[in-house]
Amino acid sequence: MTGPLPAEVVVSAGARGPTRGLLRFLTCGSVDDGKSTLIGRLLYDSKLIHDDQLDALRRDSRRHGTTGDDMDLALLVDGLEAEREQGITIDVAYRFFSTPRRSFIVADTPGHEQYTRNMATGASNSEAAVILIDARKGVLTQTRRHSYICALLGIRHVALAVNKIDLADFSAERFHHIVGDYFGFAATLGFASVTPIPISARFGDNVAAPSARMSWYDGPTLLEYLETLDADHGLAGRPFRFPVQWVNRPDLDFRGYSGTVASGSIALGDRVAVAASGRESALARIVTADGDLRAASAGDAVTLVLADDLDIARGDVIARADARPEVVDQFAAHVLWMAEDPMLPGRSYLIRIGTKYVPARVTSLKHKVDVSTLEHIAAKTLALNEIGLCNLATATPVALDPYAENRATGAFILIDRFNNATAGAGMITFGLRRATNVHRQSLTIDRESRMRRNGHRPAILWFTGLSGSGKSTIANLVEKALHAQGAHTYLLDGDNVRQGLNRDLGFTDADRVENIRRVGEVARLFVDAGLIVLCSFISPFRAERRMVRELVGPGEFVEIFVDTPLEECIRRDPKGLYARARAGKITHFTGIDSPYEPPEDPELVIAARETTPEDGAQQVIAVLKAKQIIA
Repeated sequence: MTGPLPAEVVVSAGARGPTRGLLRFLTCGSVDDGKSTLIGRLLYDSKLIHDDQLDALRRDSRRHGTTGDDMDLALLVDGLEAEREQGITIDVAYRFFSTPRRSFIVADTPGHEQYTRNMATGASNSEAAVILIDARKGVLTQTRRHSYICALLGIRHVALAVNKIDLADFSAERFHHIVGDYFGFAATLGFASVTPIPISARFGDNVAAPSARMSWYDGPTLLEYLETLDADHGLAGRPFRFPVQWVNRPDLDFRGYSGTVASGSIALGDRVAVAASGRESALARIVTADGDLRAASAGDAVTLVLADDLDIARGDVIARADARPEVVDQFAAHVLWMAEDPMLPGRSYLIRIGTKYVPARVTSLKHKVDVSTLEHIAAKTLALNEIGLCNLATATPVALDPYAENRATGAFILIDRFNNATAGAGMITFGLRRATNVHRQSLTIDRESRMRRNGHRPAILWFTGLSGSGKSTIANLVEKALHAQGAHTYLLDGDNVRQGLNRDLGFTDADRVENIRRVGEVARLFVDAGLIVLCSFISPFRAERRMVRELVGPGEFVEIFVDTPLEECIRRDPKGLYARARAGKITHFTGIDSPYEPPEDPELVIAARETTPEDGAQQVIAVLKAKQIIA
């Protein structure tokens, strides 16, 4: 026996309100739950498909359709050839449609786990979500994953569309069972409302018109729900935030700051401040292409002119003087990982927050989230599509708000610094104010004083190459030659460092990144002391070698690639490591089951198979003389 749905999750079919503005929503859920078919049905039932489009749809349905002799409405949305061949959604497809009561932009997002990043893209621009569930399959892992991502991305209103109810004999019992399962999972996600609706997207039941085959359901159709939903985020009532996109300087007499008001409102004469510096001024003009305005609010694209000349650049945030955002260089955030390569704490990425780009790194992964149970799991890395709570540090302080308070200044993306691909998306939970009682101590003896006393410039000589390439042998010979010339040097070798400073680290990718991060910081201190520090490390990843390069000044990092082919290193095998690795006794061994990324533009390449270690050392000395590091 089945009963009515709980009153708190049902919107009355008669609750039609006045005409509302634009609503952005997405469809999501597991693969083959009928997302594209649902959007096609909404377009079809809203009479928004022209005759020529219908003719093309009939032809495409015969070629690519999955609904027999019927029109396959999913093809209205799945436009990529690969989508039609496989019968799945791959990319995010946006469609506009309207009814007499409201206009809509719907994002059709993919259900495959492989394309979770595309689903998150659609959710980041949406105000509501239609989460589909196949009535035959019930709540699946991807249903939970998409629901959790929707909650993280600030979506507060959900229509739970139990689709393909026709294939479950329009069973009220099946519908209530699925709704119960979903509510048991979603109770802690913080949605403001969840409205379950049984539908058949293929046949139109409860999509735009009530179904005659489900007399037990007296709630709204999906279209009624969307038409009446109040999903206002209240951006106009939030603190004023204006990320500067462009410093507008057409001539010497005009200086303005162009961008879009992310939240709040501002009027002429209001006191404003630059978030990072705290410098204040008054708002003198609000300029648009159609003339000046007296006030601007969330969503307005304007140019602000201030009464005073302040140091403001692209990426700065202008706020009301009495309601500024936090400005910190460390913060906690939930991160959805979007790259094939895992997220590695310590690795340097580029972060974009608002309109600002700055180097950043994940300092620690507090936990990752099991999307099926919402359990917090200890982990060192995040893999593709995994979600975790991380602490991050930026190279310079950034202005931010918690994502729950402001999407524009609380969201960010992490960018791979080598291929410029989006590696992750993040939602800030709170800023971290660490070491506020620690200040940099001014020292009497500075780097220049040490350099003059030593008689040479400081530098990091970074020897990289496979195990057995000969880099430590060459580094030893170089230090011997420099020592003979009276240079102040120190040699950091990979094996020696792991006896003390890094004895707690293993050889996973995450540990290798942390190994080089620590060594880089130590090497930077040696450079500050005026020494030439020689570092001999496999250092298999380009990102970490670049990170160390950026720790010191121009010309103070010399990358030396000891280029010895893998087969030659295996033949030499001075420590017997390759034999043990090939026998499975050593895991994560570079060249065997862990990759090595050769330098792309090193200062010196030593072809070790074609030269002696002594000749290689002389090549290094020649580079140091050419760069005037030594006389």
